Amino acid sequence: MIISHTEHYKNAKGDVIGWGPTIREVNYLAQHFDKIYHCAPLLETNQVPPSSLLYEYPNIEFVPLVPSGGKGVSAKLNVLWQARKNIKIVSEIIPKVDYFQFRAPTGMGVYMIPWLFLERTKGWFKYAGNWAQKNPPLGYAIQRWLLKNQSKYKVTINGRWAGQPAHCITFENPCLTNLETEEGIAILNRKDYSGQLNFCFVGRLESAKGVGRILRAFSQLKDHSKIGVIHLVGDGVERSKFELIAKDIPLDIRFHGFVERNKVAEIMKDCHVFLLPSTASEGFPKVIAEAANYGCIPIVSDVSSIGHYIKHLDNGFLVSHKDEEGLEFINVIQDINFNQNLKEIALRAQKISSRFTFEWYLNLIETKILNS
Repeated sequence: MIISHTEHYKNAKGDVIGWGPTIREVNYLAQHFDKIYHCAPLLETNQVPPSSLLYEYPNIEFVPLVPSGGKGVSAKLNVLWQARKNIKIVSEIIPKVDYFQFRAPTGMGVYMIPWLFLERTKGWFKYAGNWAQKNPPLGYAIQRWLLKNQSKYKVTINGRWAGQPAHCITFENPCLTNLETEEGIAILNRKDYSGQLNFCFVGRLESAKGVGRILRAFSQLKDHSKIGVIHLVGDGVERSKFELIAKDIPLDIRFHGFVERNKVAEIMKDCHVFLLPSTASEGFPKVIAEAANYGCIPIVSDVSSIGHYIKHLDNGFLVSHKDEEGLEFINVIQDINFNQNLKEIALRAQKISSRFTFEWYLNLIETKILNS
């Protein structure tokens, strides 16, 4: 049983679909387990993200939880208000399974984690946020403290940290198949970094993700001769503001909105550089590995475990997330146009993608969780 905050919807045909990256993972796991129950919220809305996917295998059973959470005090209190209902739903499924996986941090983790501690079913917790975040939101801090200060269950985390408890295991979150990594190698071998460079950003269009930094950097460039297309993939409440800013920049900046994963991959295949100068806390965004797989050199902020995989001037470029003016990021954008070693950097970046395959993920589950 997987218990997550992955949002699910019903499409026009009435089929249940869910957030693409998680559904891909569940679909892969379904090929290796007899039965998977996925307990997650079902939302009533017509605004369904294009990245949403169907479950592909009949041994997957979706179990809807009551949605809760959001911004504001009332939304936070609603998390606790729905606790009894959601615990009852999960309690009816847990006797049917051999293992559970709870995906944290999430609003319902505040009550679901202590409840699961009382159960006898084997399982593990996946903490996908920044394990070393200094000042996390209160709910996240509580969940991390609960998971860190117990030893009954394994906890999978991003990165490797000093003083990491023995029950906390470094896990990479999967996003690629072996076939996709093979395709990535072939694409990278054909890619030319000597001419104009295409750039891409994938994620929520918001200042915390560094979109403002990106636009500011390109607006201050004096030499545009090596700048090709700048792709911004994703959406957010600040999109209209960023589009107005982009109109005053004499470069080809394209806003794609949310698109299907295959379309994202096609954009990455055509790009040379991936941008994520985030100022927000991250775990390890899987999109970095996906972009590197297709030959996009990462220019990313050194937050959480990102610096454990991306090494400055070796397989990418790291910038400080504390540089509010983005001056360091601007300098990297200016310098990369004249770097003669981009192909070698891209080749080294591509090597990290093998640790983000579903096959590697299943191997970790078997050796570190099920058979440990």
